[in-house]
Amino acid sequence: MAMTLSSRARYGVRAMFQLACHWGEGPISLRTVAEEQDLSLAYLEQLIIVMRRGGLVESVRGRNGGYQLAREPEKISVGEVIRELEGPVFVAACADPDPDFDECGRGDFCVSRLLWTEVSRKIEEAFDSTTLADLCKAARRGRDGARRVLIGD
Repeated sequence: MAMTLSSRARYGVRAMFQLACHWGEGPISLRTVAEEQDLSLAYLEQLIIVMRRGGLVESVRGRNGGYQLAREPEKISVGEVIRELEGPVFVAACADPDPDFDECGRGDFCVSRLLWTEVSRKIEEAFDSTTLADLCKAARRGRDGARRVLIGD
């Protein structure tokens, strides 16, 4: 079985990427985000509530209302988005740094736990060192400026 992020995290990153690519243009509707990223509007509405509560997006009411990032795309990391939607990312449950958590009882002397902890740390490091602005730049380089880039399913 492959290790994968939940659809919640993957779709949330895609939605935030889309908002980042529209940064500076004012708020955009969730319908536009859903269409541009091939996401279910109903599912996106659920995700946006969590991201708004977490301070990642803000809503703007009115005729030209919609959603926009709460901060510049350079100041929001992919790691922030994933943790807001899913919590910390661990490749194995035993990689949880909580000293009271020891799923199998072998935590203090388990070599595998050391490996899983290090791999989890590196993954979080990669997520935290990638901003939404980085994704937009990569999309522009890879797709001749196209905004509609699907970031993995």
